Amino acid sequence: MTRERSAVGKDLEAEHSSSEAQASDRLLVALDVDGTLLHEDGSASDAVKDAVLAAIEAGHEVTLATGRSWETARDVLAEFAMTPEYVVCSNGAVIMQRDGDGYRRALVETFDARPVLELVHGFLPEGSYMVEEADGTRQYTEGMDSSGWTLGSADPVPFEQLASEPVSRVVVVSPSHDAEEFLGIVEQMGLRKVTYAVGWAAWLDIAPEGVSKGSALARVLDRLGLPTDALLVVGDGRNDIEMFRLARSGGGRAVSMGQAPDEVKAEADEVTGTVDDDGLADVLLSVAASRAL
Repeated sequence: MTRERSAVGKDLEAEHSSSEAQASDRLLVALDVDGTLLHEDGSASDAVKDAVLAAIEAGHEVTLATGRSWETARDVLAEFAMTPEYVVCSNGAVIMQRDGDGYRRALVETFDARPVLELVHGFLPEGSYMVEEADGTRQYTEGMDSSGWTLGSADPVPFEQLASEPVSRVVVVSPSHDAEEFLGIVEQMGLRKVTYAVGWAAWLDIAPEGVSKGSALARVLDRLGLPTDALLVVGDGRNDIEMFRLARSGGGRAVSMGQAPDEVKAEADEVTGTVDDDGLADVLLSVAASRAL
């Protein structure tokens, strides 16, 4: 499989960001969404909203590093009154940059997904599939619309029509399997030349090779002129592991939510409370207070 980069990616490489580090204690705070900012039912507590605002008012750059597409991530920004310079979406395959009152695609990583789709379909013929193209357009197969995913303006298509163009992301859902059974099937696939993560339920998220929340955040740090030790990341899923590793490798801070799987907690520096206990609020209030001193 060949990894490709869409033309919009050149903008991020070529131009210099107007944002500069204002002080050595200014942090890039990158937050997972589901299970971190938001509860399982999609609600957000006032305590977390207030803590996000406190971190922003303290001068930190608070952003999202999410598996969500931009179409649903932008609603989260609005809910929390966040206007960061960059937003990491689609597990790192898409980086959005603030542009006036809105955002534009500053970097989009794509790949030819047909080989991996054919491989996965052989193991999960009854699964439901979705792909996200470079412009954010999404296509999905039967069953994805009843699996709990927010599809918005996505188009239903037969499996054979998926990935007729390079895509930035593939999502596979198999409700007939429990999480552990699904993990075992994914391990048997022998996926190569892609980056993938398995979610809480029986879903698989596949990105171009070498692309993750961590790879995208490394780019964002560079554009903001911040060192890796200025990175604070918080998450609860297996797709957060690479950004945990990035933060820890450079002296930053990686925080796992309390309800995360053990293998995710093991990759973090520390574990905060669960999402139901507003564990994120404790983390954000601590960084807000430390900069206010």
